[in-house]
Amino acid sequence: MSTRPQRATAPVRVPAGASADGAGVVVGTGPVAVDVYVDFLCPFCRSFERMSGPTLNRMVRERAISLVCHPMGFLDRLSTSRYSSRASAASGCASDGGKFVEYAHALFTNQPPEGGAGLSDDELIELGGSVGLTGPAFGEGARDGAYLDWSAYVTRKAVERGVSAVPTVFVEGTPVPADPQMIVTAVTAAAR
Repeated sequence: MSTRPQRATAPVRVPAGASADGAGVVVGTGPVAVDVYVDFLCPFCRSFERMSGPTLNRMVRERAISLVCHPMGFLDRLSTSRYSSRASAASGCASDGGKFVEYAHALFTNQPPEGGAGLSDDELIELGGSVGLTGPAFGEGARDGAYLDWSAYVTRKAVERGVSAVPTVFVEGTPVPADPQMIVTAVTAAAR
């Protein structure tokens, strides 16, 4: 009997803007690939968003990078309601509505403490409304867990890649410290 972990099988449904392998959401069309692995319950990821988010967003606007965000359900064990997976799944619904970046920022700004239930589905939907996701599709998708399987897939693919902590950053496939200046340096070197 084999004890090898099962390889991630692609979910039936992935969000709009998903990467070719379906394991992330692509923002931007620049030539340098930057992969960022985060968990919306992780306080270090919240700090990373505050410190590096403006730099990453600027590089996307300048068409220097294609940012692939991998929202993981890595820290489900630190909530009583699988909050990490539910928030990740809701971010997939936000991507369908064209507001992935705005919603991810709202999730970090309104991050609940570890160890509790996290935000309720109603609160996740309300956050969507605050960034312009006011149609029924976002609310229904978030409430029904439309992308819970996708969240699990993103997490499994990250673990297969060797991601064991969040935030984790890769520039053109090479690990880089989750620091804005280090990311800029790596992007500049990769663009040469």
